[in-house]
Amino acid sequence: MVETISQEREKRHVKCFKFIITITPLAMKQPLSTSVRGTTLPEALVGVLLLGIFFASIFELNAVCLRYIDATKESVAALQSVQDRSESLRNLAFADLTNTSTLATLMATPPNAAPFAQKATETVSLSAFPTPNGITQLTRLPNGSVTTNSVATSLGKGLVKVDVSVAWTMTLGRRSRTEQTTSIISNGSKK
Repeated sequence: MVETISQEREKRHVKCFKFIITITPLAMKQPLSTSVRGTTLPEALVGVLLLGIFFASIFELNAVCLRYIDATKESVAALQSVQDRSESLRNLAFADLTNTSTLATLMATPPNAAPFAQKATETVSLSAFPTPNGITQLTRLPNGSVTTNSVATSLGKGLVKVDVSVAWTMTLGRRSRTEQTTSIISNGSKK
């Protein structure tokens, strides 16, 4: 009886072993119904086209940002130019401020060393304050030449209104821009 049980077990083990050997090769084989998946040439071309459009738009966006940065630098340089010229006029003695030839000599040099001065037209206008009696106006062109547009009959002895403006054509959009400031300067002693 003991032999029959062990023989029976052996037969079952042999059957199980044969079943495993029969199934294993089937499991290793790929099914015949599946096809090989991959990228076709049209799919690859569409992907390359989309990638090209993406990078072209990024590069154009970068170029627009750089043009806006240049326009901002121009505006800041114009503001600095107006402030520097206004400060140099405030530092003059009142007699020199009201003298046209002294103003023309001062205007012959740019307000600062920025390259912006080579493409801007600077205008300085002086008039008596509060009641003007004519206007003294000088213009400095981008090439550095100074012209006297008008000379006031009298600039008075107490207060002078000084207008400083800078006009230029922007790099971005080729639009005309102007930056301006107005000051009232009194005839007094400096401390």
